[in-house]
Parts: sequence; structure tokens; C-alpha cells
Amino acid sequence: MPTILIVDDSLVDRRIAGACVEEAGAIPQYAVNGRQALELISKSKPDIVLTDLQMPEMDGLELVCSLQIESPRTPVILMTAHGSEAGAVEALRAGAVSYIPKINLKRDLSLTLETVLETVNASAERRRVRSFLDEITASFTLGYERGAPQALVSYLLDGLEQLGFVNDSGMIQTGTALTEALTNAIDHGNLELDSALRESDELTYRELKDERTNMAPYCERRVHVSVLLTQSKATFTIRDDGVGFDPSTLPDPNAPENLLLPYGRGVMLMKMFMDTVEFSDRGRCVTMSKNGPVPMERAP
Repeated sequence: MPTILIVDDSLVDRRIAGACVEEAGAIPQYAVNGRQALELISKSKPDIVLTDLQMPEMDGLELVCSLQIESPRTPVILMTAHGSEAGAVEALRAGAVSYIPKINLKRDLSLTLETVLETVNASAERRRVRSFLDEITASFTLGYERGAPQALVSYLLDGLEQLGFVNDSGMIQTGTALTEALTNAIDHGNLELDSALRESDELTYRELKDERTNMAPYCERRVHVSVLLTQSKATFTIRDDGVGFDPSTLPDPNAPENLLLPYGRGVMLMKMFMDTVEFSDRGRCVTMSKNGPVPMERAP
């Protein structure tokens, strides 16, 4: 079973997070601040670190920065609360792979852990291919098949891995951005579901989602994905068949006060983790790119 190190100076919050981790099928470990967490990680590395931001001695941002140096393969997920938004934005830029508002921990932790663990466990043995690979192009069409977005993201990350494109943290961040883009295209694009409904009534949101996947015109819509991977750049274009929206109404991902809004989280993570994100076709199409390392020299 995977182990999750929970870092929080609040005993109550540690117990809540620990119960959520156990429900997600993982083993919780505990530390009261970043300094203690680093000591524990030096002796036995967890699969994931789940950390609060505001703590004495060493806070969550300092922990993320230290782990980027001392244990860069250990992914960090942030637990955010009101008042910690600015630190969360800095921590994501410093290398944290995702964040979960504490009020949504029980609802969102399981899926987030699954996404991160799948990326962590991806094979790292084929990066040599990059030295003689020119490009990979592919296109896909998704309906509402169960597990399809996760399977596609895993496949795309395999392509990045073969190219030696990014480090483990970058792989997880890219996987997060792709997952969010596909979720937006399916849920908010093709099914026209409102994020605010999910925040206020999760059960009704899921029931409406199931209903619309079998109801015209929603059931006839598809998500179209095209990919171009080269030695120096990865470009992903994701287009839905929905009615579209005005991208200018999206919250500014650089504004910390927008971190806990009930909408825009997916786009915020996309813009945080990709080098470019551009919307077109009235918001129905998003093109994201990730710059890779300097191309490797080809063998003679």
C-alpha cells in the first residue's frame, strides 16, 4: 500500500486528513511541520507528501522548496484554506503537483492521489528513445467511456517519458493539466455542467452528469484531442462540441484570491503547469504547450 506523509501542525486536521488517506486505501504517516517532515523523509521516503501551508518552524512553501533539492522525486500535494492562497500559488510554482481545499478533502483526495500515484509509478526506462526520435503525432476522439481520460493521459505521459521530456514533478504537473483540460471539455463543455452546482450539491451534479450522457444533444457530443510531441516541445489541442464560453470571464490564475473559487480551478492549474494555454473557437478549443529540454545530440 502507498504511504502518504501528512504534514500539519493541527492535531484535528491531521486526524481528518489521516482518515481520508485511509479511506483512499493508503497508509498515513504524520509530521507537525516541514522540518520534522524532512527528517522522516530522509529515513523513509513516502509515496506522496500531503502538506498544510501555514506551520511553525518550517511552513509548506519552505518544505516544497527543500524537497525540490533533497528529494525531487517526492510529489507534494497542498492542503489549502482561506488565508493561505498566496502561499499556495508560490508553492505550486516551486514544484507542488496539485492542491486540495481542506473543505473538499474528503471529496477530492482519493481521485487526486490516484492521479498522482499513477504518474509516479510510470516506467522510466525508455528515455533513450529521445536521442533518435523526430516526433510523435496522434489524434483521439472520446465520448463518455468510463476511465477514458485517465487512460489517455497515461498514454500521453508515456510519450513524454520516452522523450525524457520532464522530471517526475513535471510529469505529474503535466498529467494534472491534461486531466483538468479533459474534465473541462467533457463536464463543462459537452455536458454543460456548472461548477457551482458541484460545490453546492455534489449528488445532484453527478446525477445530472449521468443523465446527460444518455440525453440528446449531449450524448452526441465528443472530445477531440490532437498531440504533437517533438524533442523540444509538446503541444496538446483539446476541442469539445459544446456551445462554448467567453474565455475572458475566467479568473486570473495569478491572483491568489481566486484559488478557492468554486470555478476556474482546472484552468488555473493548466496555466500554472503549462508554458502556454490559449483558447479559441469561442472557448471550445484549448491548445496547451510544454517546452522540453534542449534536444539531445543524435548518435553518429
